[in-house]
Amino acid sequence: MERSRTANSIRNILFSFSYQIITILLSFINRSIFIFILGINYLGISGLFNDILMMLSLADLGFGVALTYSMYKPLADHDYNRLAALTNLYRKVYRIIALAVTVIGLLLVPFLKYLINLKHPIPHITLYYLMYLANTVASYLVIYKTSILTADQKDYILNKYRSYFSILQTLFMTLFLWITHNYFVYLLVQVIFTYIQNFYCSYIAGKMYPFINQKVEMPIKDVKEIFKNLYSVFLYKISGVLLNATDNTIISVMIGTGMVGYYSNYSMITVRLSGLINTIFYSLTASLGNLVVKEMPEKRYRVFLVMQSISSIFSTTCVICLMLLTQDFIGLWLGKSYVLSSYTLCAILLNFYLGIILLPIWVYREATGLYQQTKYVMVITAIINVVLSIYLAKKMGITGVLLASAISRLVTYFWYEPVLLFKKYFAESSWVYFRHIIINMLITIIISGLEILTIGKFIPDNWGMLLIKALIVGATSLSLVILFYSRSGGFSLILKRIRSFTK
Repeated sequence: MERSRTANSIRNILFSFSYQIITILLSFINRSIFIFILGINYLGISGLFNDILMMLSLADLGFGVALTYSMYKPLADHDYNRLAALTNLYRKVYRIIALAVTVIGLLLVPFLKYLINLKHPIPHITLYYLMYLANTVASYLVIYKTSILTADQKDYILNKYRSYFSILQTLFMTLFLWITHNYFVYLLVQVIFTYIQNFYCSYIAGKMYPFINQKVEMPIKDVKEIFKNLYSVFLYKISGVLLNATDNTIISVMIGTGMVGYYSNYSMITVRLSGLINTIFYSLTASLGNLVVKEMPEKRYRVFLVMQSISSIFSTTCVICLMLLTQDFIGLWLGKSYVLSSYTLCAILLNFYLGIILLPIWVYREATGLYQQTKYVMVITAIINVVLSIYLAKKMGITGVLLASAISRLVTYFWYEPVLLFKKYFAESSWVYFRHIIINMLITIIISGLEILTIGKFIPDNWGMLLIKALIVGATSLSLVILFYSRSGGFSLILKRIRSFTK
């Protein structure tokens, strides 16, 4: 039974990987045509509006996380009335949220002129913003139904259909942009596919769990308890948004909206790569919820060691490859004029590295609901990030804005969350974790330094030579990283698990 579940998990992860790779390839084609037809300023507007609408997503107060977390126990107990009541409650809440996002979004229209910093104004800018707003509101209309799939460890079903729609959406957006050269038509296609995707996924959830369509009311005392626990989730969410969704806005206001477009080419690479890696880690979140409840600290810790070893291998290998290949790739893909400085690239990769190396901590945070104890730390992180971003933007430009994000993470939850997690759930000293992180950082610096001094000296002038360089860098980096970690406890557990499965 366990082997069957493992096989299904591997198949689902491989499925998600293959479709994400297709989506990545289509995204690069789409971006190339977008820049060729509309230019860098439209790309900057796109990044800015995405940031603004991400900040508007604060209106959901973290209900998505709370909804999924509150379903773990009733799913385990087969309490269908409770699940129907939870779904019915969140249906009402999300309708209110959709209305709130619409109203707040419309109220922001007069302030757009203060956020957009362009030498040559773009016509119909308000209309484009309203299309982005409509796309965001679409996400709140039926999302409450799909949360049960995530809580029931069947998020792969959603990912499958989302992958299909994402591929079709990108294809049609690219095609209509190429035919019409019209940004409004491009955004209209995006909105249409977002609505179709959300309603179809909602239909699938309702078909798989027909009981969630029952009109069962949640007792008032339970509603109060949910809202009481939601406070911590909301603080976490608002902090996360201020940490991750303010960079483009600050860059636009203080440096220029066009610079947002230049930066978005780099962020697209790191975000897509992070998405591939997240596919593995966050597919474990729901099963970890059961692990935390049912297993002893020793078992939890062994699972954590495996996840930490995987994140270390991924983080080091990916950072080294991005360090040596990104500038060459951007130069060949878009041209030398789109290449940012090496200092900016280092700041981007520092944030990427922290995002991957901390994944095991974040996954356990999701699974354990460890929000109450860490909510104020995240608030402090967000405040430091905003203040430091504004200050360093004046001193260092875009590099300062990106560096501020990394610094705010390092001085706050980077060290606090591991200490809390180890103390509460592992019964182990957190020093073991920090020693591993320090070693990983040193390994990353040493290998990247060696490769920069050797293969990094080679600058490819065509795609074939870039591919050869990428194969050499990737193979060398992965081999050296595995060599360093071959005797670690987590890596030994990974090999043991693979041997057991292959038998």
